[in-house]
Amino acid sequence: MDEPFNPTEYVVKGLLPKGLSILSGAPKIGKSWLVLDLCVHIATGKPLWGMDVQQGTAWYLCLEDTNDRVRQRLACITDETPQDLQISSSEHGLGTMEDGLDKTIEKFLHRYPNTRLIVIDTFQMVRGNSKEPTYGGDYADAQKLKKIADKYSVAILLVHHLRKMTDKDPVNKLSGTTGLSGAADTLFILDKST
Repeated sequence: MDEPFNPTEYVVKGLLPKGLSILSGAPKIGKSWLVLDLCVHIATGKPLWGMDVQQGTAWYLCLEDTNDRVRQRLACITDETPQDLQISSSEHGLGTMEDGLDKTIEKFLHRYPNTRLIVIDTFQMVRGNSKEPTYGGDYADAQKLKKIADKYSVAILLVHHLRKMTDKDPVNKLSGTTGLSGAADTLFILDKST
């Protein structure tokens, strides 16, 4: 109890800490737009919603979109592509965790040591061909990314989906098992009230 601990480090002060976070929401609610805007703010160092950001490299893995679609979105968000923004689309063929994506991420972090944020949109695209989700499988998939985030002191944000069924507890709305929420440091739920 007497051991001192370092305070939580934030990439977006008071909102997005370093470590593994999951942003879940219904389809077409605006998750991809939100995280691309977040990446632009990190890359430029401009505050997000009045909150200070840690400026540095932001890598957006938009694995469900083509280069053209991402370019169109980016043009709506900013007039100038920030130098510290790196984007990989579905056209880059990064593969899954089973294919060694975790090693690709580590190589990126060595190449860009000023990296603050990595966004994986969507988590399902990098999980591989796992069978029915199990707690252990969900936890292991997320834990691989958490270890990288902790080792390199960066924020990794996984974009994920919600279940179709409703629940009073927002955490239970995440698609998959509670292994995902158990492995993450932070959860964000985007949901519409009906």
